[in-house]
Amino acid sequence: MSRVAVIGAGIAGLASAALLARDGHEVVVVEQHGELGGRAGRWDASGFRFDTGPSWYLMPEVFEHFFRLMGTTTAAELELVRLDPGYRVFFEGRPGPLDLGADRARSVAAFESIEPGAGAALERHLDSAGETARLAVDRFLYTDFSSPVALLSAPVLRRLGRLARLLLQPLDRFVAAGFRDERLRQVLGYPAVFLGTSPQAAPSMYHLMSHFDLDDGVRYPLGGFRELIDRVAGLAGRAGARFVLNARVTGIVVESGAARGIRYVDANGAEHVAEADLVVSAADLHHTEHALLPPELRSRSEASWRRADPGPGAVLVMLGVRGRLPRLTHHNLLFTDDWTANFDAVFGRSPRVPDPASLYVCMPSASDPTVAPEGHENLFVLVPVPADPGLGHGGVDGGGDATVERVADAAIAQIAAWTGERDLADRIVVRRTVGPADFADDFNSWRGGVLGPAHVLRQSAFFRGRTASPTVAGLYFAGATTVPGIGLPMCLISAELVLKAVRGERGTGPLPEPRVRSVPA
Repeated sequence: MSRVAVIGAGIAGLASAALLARDGHEVVVVEQHGELGGRAGRWDASGFRFDTGPSWYLMPEVFEHFFRLMGTTTAAELELVRLDPGYRVFFEGRPGPLDLGADRARSVAAFESIEPGAGAALERHLDSAGETARLAVDRFLYTDFSSPVALLSAPVLRRLGRLARLLLQPLDRFVAAGFRDERLRQVLGYPAVFLGTSPQAAPSMYHLMSHFDLDDGVRYPLGGFRELIDRVAGLAGRAGARFVLNARVTGIVVESGAARGIRYVDANGAEHVAEADLVVSAADLHHTEHALLPPELRSRSEASWRRADPGPGAVLVMLGVRGRLPRLTHHNLLFTDDWTANFDAVFGRSPRVPDPASLYVCMPSASDPTVAPEGHENLFVLVPVPADPGLGHGGVDGGGDATVERVADAAIAQIAAWTGERDLADRIVVRRTVGPADFADDFNSWRGGVLGPAHVLRQSAFFRGRTASPTVAGLYFAGATTVPGIGLPMCLISAELVLKAVRGERGTGPLPEPRVRSVPA
């Protein structure tokens, strides 16, 4: 088997290392930070335990499939709880929040209570979303489209007309055809943000996202997403992968057109070369090509990247709060009334920080007592902003750059006013912010983006890229900046695509799962 060097120990790098090591390869993972996880990081302060990145556990079958490829199960690795409600939505200027996502029947009833006939319309919407999701899993997500088989199969050809409409029609128009009430349109359109874009720009193919939250339900791993990272890293280590931390990769070694290893600098400034037969870069794709490869081996020019859509940036705000916040649940969304203007501020031609902003608040202490001291709450706030490192860095206790701290202050005031927790600011005992410049510096994120390139049509599916480099033999890409795209499940799938490419397998579906000997109750 081959020697493999993996760049980056985020979820995609760890999963790639785990799958390749289990397949018999000799794997080393080189990570620039002193801990594993990448964007799925962690921060502990004064008894609070914060996840600093992903916080939604959707598409559980993708996690189960990965664990089974590694000879185990989700139940053996994680303690999941199903959230009830799945999430709560607060609407600007409206009297009360809307709870959704615990199960399909209750979501249908909630829609019907707002707009007569909307319950039946949601049933139809979710039926369509479920069918589209199944087709995506079977034919589109587990392939990098290097073979035309994905597009020429009978299930795809039978649905070709419908698929064309779903690709060409924006999500907002698709939703508007079935629902009149603006609040319901917002609920069904907002998943576009999880894909790095707006409902006006996302293809309506992505209405499939509603299947995962409103049909499948929303789960949470007790202990936080650090538990997921630790389990995947543990599986990689037990399969034989080695980790080199505090090591900054400075280049990919290429000889006669093929990857032959990586160069890196350790914590003491000493230079090293990790020789390899194959290289997997789970780093940001722009960084990989423009910082780690010479110009003649880049598959895209800088001009091409300038025309691309980086998706949103974000200001993250981690808050430790004294006392309880009973009006919030685990996942909370705050939607502004002027929906179009809000998205135009983030994604439009004249980007600016939206005011007020449609934002997300996670309170994991609603479900997990280990993430906050007794009698306190743990808040993680995400404010979408333009992808612009010029907005600045965050900091601890208000020590970040002025724009970032102003965004955080405005978000805290907005949460207090909209949810009725009016003394929120006075009860904050821990505060940390993260800005777009932190994403650029800490994760080499292109333009300081928080998620990865947006899932607009020209950056989705077969337009998003390939798993294998077209210019360097033996170089592979994994993570949110390549196929299939953004999110923890997609990153796990990208790792499987690497394994399939290394094996030379070109099937469109998930790999066959080995038999797992025992499944704990």
